[in-house]
Amino acid sequence: MAGIKALVGLSFSGAIGLTFLLLGCALEQYGVYWPLFVLMFYVVSPIPHFIAKRLSDDTDAASNACRELAYFFTTGIVVSAFGLPVVLARADVIYWGACGLVMAGNAVIFLTILGFFVVFGGGDDFSWEQW
Repeated sequence: MAGIKALVGLSFSGAIGLTFLLLGCALEQYGVYWPLFVLMFYVVSPIPHFIAKRLSDDTDAASNACRELAYFFTTGIVVSAFGLPVVLARADVIYWGACGLVMAGNAVIFLTILGFFVVFGGGDDFSWEQW
């Protein structure tokens, strides 16, 4: 039952994050849909972790080069997702209010993705592989 509650909570927080993102695009005073390109970063951000988990052995070593490289790539993807709205706002493609809403949506979505891996990433009895 705890897994279901966590899944519902993560779904709710993901919906709130996407609401912030869509408000940054669809409000009448903003009206530009360029910030929706951060959706690509949401999809791509867990991929290095999946690859590293698949390729690395399950030793509990303090440092694993494959896992560290995956952390590096994931960090680059997350920083790019936060940088894209700022670049678009500085280039006067979107308004700064839309940039703020997209940044709030980014924070909520990436915390939701992190929460998903914390809750379902253990792999022993209940893991993300079941979903």
